[in-house]
Amino acid sequence: MTSVVPERALRRLDPDRQPETAPGAISLADRSVAADTRWLRRLGRRLVLLDAVLVTGSIALALGIVFGPDRRISIAREWADLQPTSYLVLGPALALAWALFLLVTRTYDGRILGVGGEEYRRVVRASVYFWGLVAVASYMTKFQFSRNVLGLAFVIGTLSLLLGRWGARKFLHRARRRSYLWSHRVLAVGGREEVEALVAELDREPYAGLKVVGACMPPGDAAEGLSVPVVGSLTSVPEAVARLGVDTVAVTASRGLTSGVLKRLGWELEGAGVDLVVAPALTDVAGPRVHVRPVSGLQLLYVEQPEFTGPTRVMKEAFDRVLAAVALALISPVLLVLAAAVRLTSSGPVIFRQVRVGRDGEAFTVYKFRTMILGAEHRLGDLWDRNDSNDVLFKLRNDPRVTRVGRFLRRFSLDELPQLINVVNGDMSLVGPRPALPSETERYGRSTSRRLLVKPGITGLWQVSGRSDLSWEDSVRLDLYYVENWSFAGDIQILWKTLSAVVGRRGAY
Repeated sequence: MTSVVPERALRRLDPDRQPETAPGAISLADRSVAADTRWLRRLGRRLVLLDAVLVTGSIALALGIVFGPDRRISIAREWADLQPTSYLVLGPALALAWALFLLVTRTYDGRILGVGGEEYRRVVRASVYFWGLVAVASYMTKFQFSRNVLGLAFVIGTLSLLLGRWGARKFLHRARRRSYLWSHRVLAVGGREEVEALVAELDREPYAGLKVVGACMPPGDAAEGLSVPVVGSLTSVPEAVARLGVDTVAVTASRGLTSGVLKRLGWELEGAGVDLVVAPALTDVAGPRVHVRPVSGLQLLYVEQPEFTGPTRVMKEAFDRVLAAVALALISPVLLVLAAAVRLTSSGPVIFRQVRVGRDGEAFTVYKFRTMILGAEHRLGDLWDRNDSNDVLFKLRNDPRVTRVGRFLRRFSLDELPQLINVVNGDMSLVGPRPALPSETERYGRSTSRRLLVKPGITGLWQVSGRSDLSWEDSVRLDLYYVENWSFAGDIQILWKTLSAVVGRRGAY
């Protein structure tokens, strides 16, 4: 029976021992095979510097607010006779400790930078833990540390850090739009269909920064027509890694790709600075619903059921109605101006009413500012052959039925503001699937009908992902993803992204 001992352990036992390179393994002596992750190091250094400036400024601002300009004389006295307990010493020390705490708690992990909410959660968690430790240490040592300074520094600093990370993320996204040099280079390993599906999913989300540059497939799988070049087989992955300079290997399902093969691949990549990622066949399931439980060396994925009822749904509905009511009260002057513009520039009612299908298939009347001329629906048949959308929905970029004011309203989605009334009435949510027409629901299959398990929304993943530019399949996929993976944090993120989508006018016509 052959025992497998890590090479590092053998070198500790025999320092003169030369490593035996397994067939196809990456030689760690040849550092030229290491992936080019200079962009990631540059990004990390910039974030460290940015965070250091932000936490220093936040603590300085908190001290200035608490003590104010009247403390100049005493501060000057403290400067002349510095003590370890002086705020002129404690301030920089706390700023340095906070910055180091962010580093120790792995808020600069390259796997989370620029995508998802984990980066923000780690920043908040690190700040809470750090200032919690400061408060506990002050209490235990009887040190009279200003609670006002502590509270202000925590609030200002945490908000500044989150805003800074958001700005850095926008910079990274722009850089990734211009060049793939700011993305992880990925080698896909698996069967042809699985690799093609993985490439399509990653290309659909370029902001994630995972660019597939090659694939390794089992012998016999046809490589013709594949969107990425085939650079090897399942047994030549290390050579492909070295040749392409990738920093991530994504393994998908494939015949011949057993647990033993995957384990050996992990050994061969060990120490080369290459991440090994397993992409299961489980798709469109958000991370919080998936839990890993090890059982006798076997990693079992537990998938929680989607939550359609219960306390969280009640909280969502209360949140939606209260926020919609407040928004209606605040923007009522704007609504009156828009209503006057619609009424004075074209004949017809100000509000356009249309029957839509809501939760559990119940019909309701949706309210929008009228953006078309009277009788526009009767002219639909004459324009259908010019449809810019799909066979299910009709969208026309230069629709002659749209009024001049209506074009402006559509460009910035202002025509949808009256739907806040639908939210207050309980027919819609702020965030949810796109409200469907009865003619659409008649064509729904079993899977598509799951869109009706929750209330439709004024905005949603379809709104922040392209709106009218999306295909019908992509629109349905995004709606179903939201239905099964809803969360409060996700709703807040979608509402925030909606502002950017509306200002950018993507897919609005």
